[in-house]
Amino acid sequence: MGLHGVKAVFFDLDNTLIDTAAAGRRAIEEVISALQSKHHYGEGEARTVCDKVQAKLLKECHDPAKMCITDLRISHWEEAIQETIGGEANRDLAAECYYLWKTTRLQHLTLAEDTRAMLTELRKGLRLLLLTNGDRQTQREKIEACACQPYFDAIVVGGEQKEEKPAPSIFRYCCDLLGVQPAECVMVGDSLDTDIQGGLNAGLKATVWLNKAMTAPVDTSPVPHYIISSVLDLPAVLQKMERNMNAKLETDHMASSDEAH
Repeated sequence: MGLHGVKAVFFDLDNTLIDTAAAGRRAIEEVISALQSKHHYGEGEARTVCDKVQAKLLKECHDPAKMCITDLRISHWEEAIQETIGGEANRDLAAECYYLWKTTRLQHLTLAEDTRAMLTELRKGLRLLLLTNGDRQTQREKIEACACQPYFDAIVVGGEQKEEKPAPSIFRYCCDLLGVQPAECVMVGDSLDTDIQGGLNAGLKATVWLNKAMTAPVDTSPVPHYIISSVLDLPAVLQKMERNMNAKLETDHMASSDEAH
């Protein structure tokens, strides 16, 4: 593509390149089914357990120095079961639920064929980097499950760095890895708070917000340079950026020519 001024694109992973939310829903349904068929839970009880786990995942604060992610997440299931059913804590059942949820979710994390084709095409003229927040083990397992490594020049996991998105330091680290300047990079992601705010904090050339539902952001949200409803719309945005840059170069050239006369 050889864009003027743009040398690299940073992609978020979860719910940008892969549909983690949908895979998670499939995994939850598997656990609900297992709790009913194998452990004789009522559907309401099984759903309550899973709702509680999802709430715990959303509020999760993980310090890998204190506890590995596996133990923490088994504890989420253990607490949810006890809060729903009462009685003694059941670590074995909690572990069974966790591993079923985890393996099912990983099985459904796929990099779609059209997304693979887009990345392959973009990489002919640009450097591509995967930048994902989250626990090292969890994110590396997802990366392996969706087999996205061959499409990127570099992969950076927030849990392996001192700071995660939206901290400018992780974006500077990514720029250094690729040998580019922030003003030569574009960030693409579904999170206004981490991807877009992070790109703005780091002074990247542009931020592209993937807003699949095309929902209106709240007034206090960071403002992206571009909004797309599908990651497959990105090449068109990059072409638009190139046209804008070419037009600006032409205008600047004309202005300098006028001054010369």
